[in-house]
Amino acid sequence: MSTETDWVYRVDEPHGSEGWRPHGDHPERWRGTVTTDDPKEDAEYVAALVVTDLVSEWDRRGAVHQHVRVIVWEDAEGTGPEDAALTVEIQPDIDGE
Repeated sequence: MSTETDWVYRVDEPHGSEGWRPHGDHPERWRGTVTTDDPKEDAEYVAALVVTDLVSEWDRRGAVHQHVRVIVWEDAEGTGPEDAALTVEIQPDIDGE
């Protein structure tokens, strides 16, 4: 019995009244699949990997942390957060600290 699970993720950013759009100048960079084989490596685990990668890239580039959401689905990408296994929204610190 295989315990592998495919988790599909996408990072979106707010786009005013138009809602959300794929994050960044190269949105394919922030869309993909993570395959796990440990039941403890669930949607939260995958979101944590993606958030860690995002924050590391922002820090490396000296960029300001941005407002984004990470959406994680099990097996295949859905239409949005309404059918996701997990959605995490990150907002920049409004105090600038």
